[in-house]
Amino acid sequence: MSHTENTPLLEVRNLKKYFGKKDRVLHAVDDISVTIQQGKTLGVVGESGCGKSTLGRTVLRLLEPTDGQIIFDGQDITHVSEREMRKYRQSMQIIFQDPYSSLNPRKSVAEIIATPLKVNHICKDRASLQKRVRELMDTVGLAERLYDAYPHELDRRQRICIARALAINPKFIVCDEPVSALDVSIQAQILNLLMDLQDEMGLTYMFITHNLAVVKHISDVIMVMYLGQCVEIAEADELFANPQHPYTKALLDAILKPVIGAN
Repeated sequence: MSHTENTPLLEVRNLKKYFGKKDRVLHAVDDISVTIQQGKTLGVVGESGCGKSTLGRTVLRLLEPTDGQIIFDGQDITHVSEREMRKYRQSMQIIFQDPYSSLNPRKSVAEIIATPLKVNHICKDRASLQKRVRELMDTVGLAERLYDAYPHELDRRQRICIARALAINPKFIVCDEPVSALDVSIQAQILNLLMDLQDEMGLTYMFITHNLAVVKHISDVIMVMYLGQCVEIAEADELFANPQHPYTKALLDAILKPVIGAN
C-alpha cells in the first residue's frame, strides 16, 4: 500500500512495551495510540522515566513491542522479520540524545556519516561515497575542513548525528532528546536546522523531550506521557492555551518565567 495524503505516515494502535516477568512488570509503554501525518512533528513530553524514549525505540522496532500495532506508510510492521525490517529501516531513523555515546570516537566525521551509506549499498564507488558525505556535511552545516576530524574535536557533534540519520533519505526520524545535552545557544541552532530540514525534505518527526519550551517550538501536535500512558494529546497551541489534565497543568506551571524588572 502506497502512502496517500490522508493516510498517516505512522499509526500506533494500543502499543504496549512491558519489562520484567510475573509480579515484577514495568509498564514502560502502556496502551498508546497515536498517528503522525506526513511532514508533521509529534512532540512527546513528560518527566524522566515516563516511557518517552521506550516509545520511540519500540516504534522503530529497536525494542520489540509486547502488544499492539505499528503501521508505517500503510504497512503493518509489528511482526515482520528482521530481514523484512531492513527495507523499512531505510525510511526510519533515530537521532540519539547524547552525541558523545552515540558516535564512535575512533571514526572520523566522514567515516561515521558514510557508515549507513556503506551498509545499505547506496553509493556505487568511493568517489560517489565521498561526494555524498560532503553533501550531507554541507546540509547540516559542517565545514568541509572537518571531513577527517574526529567527534571530540567538534562542538557541533549533534550535527554529525543528524547527517548520519539523513544519509539514506528517511521519511521518518525519532528525535530522542536531541538537544537536551547541548548549551542553550546551540539548542536553538539544532532546532532551527531540524525545522529547516523538515521543510526542505518533507520529513516527519517524533520529537521526544522533557522541555516544554522546546516541544512547543517544533511540534504540530503534543502528546503528554505519564507512567507509560498518554494522559493528553492536542495541537501545540491548544495544549499550551487550554491544558486539560492536571499533570499537563503541573508541567506548564513548572516552566520558569522571566521576572520583569528583576535586578
